[in-house]
Amino acid sequence: MASIFTQIINGDLPGHFIWRDDQVVAIMTIAPIKPGHCLVIPVAEVNHWDDVPAELAAHLMQVAQKVAKGLKAVYSPKRVGVMIAGLEVPHTHIHLVPVDALTDFDFSLQKPAGGEELAAEAQKIRAALVEMGYPAAECG
Repeated sequence: MASIFTQIINGDLPGHFIWRDDQVVAIMTIAPIKPGHCLVIPVAEVNHWDDVPAELAAHLMQVAQKVAKGLKAVYSPKRVGVMIAGLEVPHTHIHLVPVDALTDFDFSLQKPAGGEELAAEAQKIRAALVEMGYPAAECG
């Protein structure tokens, strides 16, 4: 069975996209730690991040860097935290979280977010990325 991320990528389940190209997507997480918490996901369903082919892994990280710049522009955090946990969904994904302190990067702080809230956050991030010249953010 396809992972929940593959179902979102294929349009079978709703998702709030902030980036989409032929290899990678970025979506808002439904349980953010902080506003702007998003996931960067390869389209290819690879369970373990260390099994992602090198070329795709490089592109995945390049997209994560671009999305992080959008998060910085929108939220002005001290840093954008990065984590690959891999326990929640058996499909590689990178968590990006705007953080101001190490304590902000704590999964126990996750709270469910509604569709309207996620759509509004996604729109702000997409707008920042489009302004930076990234057409892959014109996906909403």
